[in-house]
Amino acid sequence: MCQMIIGQETNYVSGTVLSAYSKGPISEGVITLEGSNNSLKPDKEGFFKLPVITRGSFILNITVPGFMPKRIPVFFEGDDIALGTIFLEQDIERDKIDNLVTLTDAEFSDEDDTMIAAGLLQATRDIFLKRAAFDFGQAFFRVRGYDSRNGTVMINGISMNKLFDGRPQWNNWGGLNDVTRNQNYANGLHASEYTFGGILGNTNLDTRPSGLRPGFRFSVSASNRTYTGRAMATYTSPKQKNGLTYSVSTSRRWAKEGYIDGTLYDAYSVFGALEFEIDSKNSLMATAIMASNRRGRSSAITEEVQDLVGNRYNPYWGYQNGEIRNSRERKIAEPILMVNHYYETDKFNLNTGISYQSGIHSKSRLGYYNAPNPDPTYYRYLPSFYINSPIGANFVSADWAKQGFLGNTQMDWEAIYTANAAEKASYVLYDDVVEDRQLVLNSVGNIQISENMKLDVGLNFKQLQSDNYAKIVDLFGAEYHEDIDPFSNTANNLDGNTNRQENEIFNYNYELTANQWNAFVQLGFTRKKWSGFVAANYLGTEYQRNGLFRNERYVDDSFGEGPAVDFSNFGYKGGVSYQITGRHWIRLNGGVIERPPVLQNTFINPRENNGIVSNLQSETVSSIDFNYFLRLPKLTGRLTGFYSRFQNTTDVNYFFVDAGVGSDFVQEVITDLDKLHMGAELGLEYEVSPAVKLSAVAAVGKYLYASDPNININFDTAGAEEELINIEGAIDLGIAKIKDYKLAQGPQKAYALGIEYRDPKYWWVGATANYLADNHANISMITRTRSFYLNPETGLPFPDATDENVARLLKQSPMDNFYLLNLVGGKSWLRKGKYISVFASINNVFDTVFKTGGYEQSRNGNYGQLKQDNLSGNPSFATKYWYGYGRTYFLNIAYSF
Repeated sequence: MCQMIIGQETNYVSGTVLSAYSKGPISEGVITLEGSNNSLKPDKEGFFKLPVITRGSFILNITVPGFMPKRIPVFFEGDDIALGTIFLEQDIERDKIDNLVTLTDAEFSDEDDTMIAAGLLQATRDIFLKRAAFDFGQAFFRVRGYDSRNGTVMINGISMNKLFDGRPQWNNWGGLNDVTRNQNYANGLHASEYTFGGILGNTNLDTRPSGLRPGFRFSVSASNRTYTGRAMATYTSPKQKNGLTYSVSTSRRWAKEGYIDGTLYDAYSVFGALEFEIDSKNSLMATAIMASNRRGRSSAITEEVQDLVGNRYNPYWGYQNGEIRNSRERKIAEPILMVNHYYETDKFNLNTGISYQSGIHSKSRLGYYNAPNPDPTYYRYLPSFYINSPIGANFVSADWAKQGFLGNTQMDWEAIYTANAAEKASYVLYDDVVEDRQLVLNSVGNIQISENMKLDVGLNFKQLQSDNYAKIVDLFGAEYHEDIDPFSNTANNLDGNTNRQENEIFNYNYELTANQWNAFVQLGFTRKKWSGFVAANYLGTEYQRNGLFRNERYVDDSFGEGPAVDFSNFGYKGGVSYQITGRHWIRLNGGVIERPPVLQNTFINPRENNGIVSNLQSETVSSIDFNYFLRLPKLTGRLTGFYSRFQNTTDVNYFFVDAGVGSDFVQEVITDLDKLHMGAELGLEYEVSPAVKLSAVAAVGKYLYASDPNININFDTAGAEEELINIEGAIDLGIAKIKDYKLAQGPQKAYALGIEYRDPKYWWVGATANYLADNHANISMITRTRSFYLNPETGLPFPDATDENVARLLKQSPMDNFYLLNLVGGKSWLRKGKYISVFASINNVFDTVFKTGGYEQSRNGNYGQLKQDNLSGNPSFATKYWYGYGRTYFLNIAYSF
């Protein structure tokens, strides 16, 4: 951590850091001369002595978790500077940051990408990242348009990113804000002493009890967002004479119904850590985390449905015996056990850890077999179905459909039970279950080679065994479910009993194994005005599938072990910083990183067979960013320009399609896909007075598809022309003309102006006005291939399917731009060593209705169908959207002693 520069003419700035409340020493945090790369921690008495070899003016920055940062201008003319005692005041804004992590735990889709911004915020005071998480995050904004796979999240140096999709699962430690507050963060490509990392940033959560504030903390919260109530309690012991320190924390979050209709929330979290200091150099720590989360899910809806029932509507639920029952629930319970050994000296630090994680991640859904679709928003139940009929619009039937829908907007559980009165089930509620067991071995060493050179090295091994299956939850009164595919009338498991009961596995059952080896080395250096680093990474990966069902549709390729898939990848990155003056400096980072496709995109249809994506290749990420930092006594800021290109990306999607080559449920395999992300970030904060701060933030991006990828589709029931099927069993649709279409990565433009007033009597209020623009829905790839031009009845192109007509029909339109106003405030009291704080926020004050994301439906896979569906301007298979929350509030009261 410490990078000192000591020359022949060395001056020092020294002082002692104390708490303004307890008057006790502060030995945590980092003291930095901004722009000079000199940093260190205070000693146990709070004393520091920081060397400087360059004359001029600097800003001494003292940053300690839980305290207000202190920025002190200093000017060196050749003499040492003794600052004496420096008192730090408790930071009530910390409550704002802690609460933000839970506030942004809102699910607009099945992805958790919004959480990455919240995690980054907790580890940095960068004004841009604060706005990105707290203000832009509610609109599904993504920093630089990246998804969370591009950032690495660690707990005690051990990576938490999943092998399945590359993303961290924040729910694994959700609700444990008190014990995950100590974080080390590296922005973008910048060097991290814990990992080689990705291009979004790297965060290490340090849960060592010795680094947490001793004492008890209890808090309660109320909200109308994802949950309605939260209670959290934490206790950290002082360091005992025998060298033991421990910390325990627990929380509970709940809601019968969140902001979106029918979305229950039921979560609890438990944490325990025990640290033993063997001697002054060695310590051991054991950590256990259990976070269970059950949540009712919601659906994207078309504008037709939103116009009829509003943006809070959710079709997945209905009343059963007067109680809300959601047909789609997500449950996560994956406890983590971790042991770390720390060896720390002035010249060498070594962190060696082992982690074991096991548990279940399940998603429920309602299956129907030779029975009507139970979804109230099924296209045949809506007015547009009759308006867009190929035989002509029927407005009378459309009005009947409208009244019928408005009278029955929710899931009809009673009708489902009635339909299942026979022995064989027509409807089945089941869970898609992923049961993982993961072992991680990790060791990271930091070596201070000399006064101006440092070496970081790391080794990591990760092993995953994943059981994947469907399990019957409820037969709704029927005696059994017949495990037969209704489209092809074939058995899902030839070796098992066709009739399945509740709590039995059916439909599919397979194992995935993955092994990954990772090694990195990083060399950092400093000079008078220069500093920099170079780093290299090796990543070895192996995937394999083992089928446990013999599927009748793939008799020869469904059961047993499939071939192993291996990848060897290298990554390189580096950066250099130059100090123009003590208040202005620049930084340039660049990198080229190879990485394997994630497990999710390696197998074409793992539920049914061992098929691997043809010509599967590693992805290459090339990225560069340029940063200018400004640190004046009253004005601080950062301006960043970035450029990233993702090459040879692979993606696998699943949906039903009517295309020019057939109709069926398909797996769409996208290969040779390139993506381009470029843009600029600006964050400025100006201190008008000690009580008033102004802030201005802007993000301007351009996120595009940068190539025309190749598209293959695999029909479940071979419903396509046989001559079109290649030797792998897929239909090669050729290239999709998508280059220069906008990526669906959230708003590509975002602006914010904020003002904050902080009173000397420890209360504060703030307001931020935000404008978000240039957001696009995800496009349908299959409609951009040549098959879209073909009439499925003749196999020939539609006569009027000219390039101009197709381009007009497939034009990508942005979602509406919108404004959001957010208000926050807080107050704290200190009485006889007892600390009480209140935090409150109101988001989207004017209750603006806005879309956060969406996707084009691929059901109409040919020109004739899509043209007919769009004639009325109200298509049955229109783009589906997720809608953001309207006016919401959050209130938290915390008590510490």
